[in-house]
Amino acid sequence: MIKHAWALLGGDPAHTAAIEYGGPAAVLPARLPVRELARSTVAVCALAAAELAAARAGGSPLPTVRVDDGAVATAFVSERHLLVDGRPPVTFAPLSRFWDTADGRVRTHANYPHHRARLLAALGVADCGDDEALVPRVAAELAGRTAADVEDVVYAAGGLAVAVRTPEQWAAHPQGAAVAERPLLTRERFADGPVRTLGPAGPVAPAAGLRVLDLTRVIAGPVATRTLALLGADVLRVDSPRLPESQDAHSDTGFGKRSTVLDLARRADRAVFEELLASADVVVTGYRPGALDAYGLAPEALVERRPGLVVGQLSAWGAYGPWGGRRGFDSLVQAACGIAAVEGDGGEPGALPAQALDHGTGYLLAAAVLRSVTEQLTGGGSHVARFALAQTAAWLMRNAYEPSAWLAEADGPLGRVRYALPPVSFDGGPRDWSRPAGRWGADAPTWLG
Repeated sequence: MIKHAWALLGGDPAHTAAIEYGGPAAVLPARLPVRELARSTVAVCALAAAELAAARAGGSPLPTVRVDDGAVATAFVSERHLLVDGRPPVTFAPLSRFWDTADGRVRTHANYPHHRARLLAALGVADCGDDEALVPRVAAELAGRTAADVEDVVYAAGGLAVAVRTPEQWAAHPQGAAVAERPLLTRERFADGPVRTLGPAGPVAPAAGLRVLDLTRVIAGPVATRTLALLGADVLRVDSPRLPESQDAHSDTGFGKRSTVLDLARRADRAVFEELLASADVVVTGYRPGALDAYGLAPEALVERRPGLVVGQLSAWGAYGPWGGRRGFDSLVQAACGIAAVEGDGGEPGALPAQALDHGTGYLLAAAVLRSVTEQLTGGGSHVARFALAQTAAWLMRNAYEPSAWLAEADGPLGRVRYALPPVSFDGGPRDWSRPAGRWGADAPTWLG
């Protein structure tokens, strides 16, 4: 997984030799390779940071990258470890959960007040102000509807609900098919731009001197910008006063950053934002595709006003397919794409041991920004990197079901055969069989010698 992600980020394949691994092995237990996803995304992020540090030190040797699985696993559930004056955070609200329907299950997300209100309105359930009291009323309403109907009706009202699908059902869905055609991530030189000039910086702050506008919410985007802040970037998160944010969520992902509120629909606030953009180096966006375009925040518009910018763009489902404009969260993507079905038991849907799609995508996004900056030191340009939680989910699922590193193909008497390589391995020993499988009973009853 590490080599694949690093290759998509455009990194030198030889650099992965600088990564060392350690720590406990029994972390993030799941049927799917969550531990491998977590360590891979953190590893490429750390490697991108080390690469930038070496470049800014005049091409000094690449620092060794150390990945501790215990540290990675703890960070991937950082929101669960947070305590503020001894109080744990509020994570999922009572109306954010799995529900029975007439023909299956749905998963809803109602952590934010506006999403909660839209869910209740879509279902025709009067709001009594008590979520615990609302649970049986919502359950009764959903029990009489199909999962697909709930998905469509709630989405049409601006709420969040998805049907729980198997991997096969997701593969047959138009959005699932569209996601399957895309790679884990894309990163490209989007337009011309000046060669970036950055002074020397040590490994403590390889991103020092970078100014990052953080237009993200919840987990994935904020994890990316929290990481850039760790590495020395000046990160300013900008939120709209029209959208409420969870202080608990911000307390977990706000380390190293500053936070401000600007209403881009107001002329004065828009002018302030444009002043910030005029001297920004990086813009990271995490809203549904198209939501920011009216404010001139599409990548094309941003790099036109600020040549040399690095833009990181994140969404739930991707900016394509029938769900390209939909809102989404990690838990909903897990439910829709088959992860909940795979991780469930006895017909009950389950979940990954962490919101790994969010956290993993966040580290990949930070890595893409760092790699883009490194390339700008010699080649300039405006760079754009795009991510979707659904593409990260597809990557996770592919690595569970397609163990290509341990498969081979060969021509023989049977034709072209794909087969599993032998697991018996020692230094100097054989890596494969000396001859392919033949037809049954086709050989003479003699020894070879």
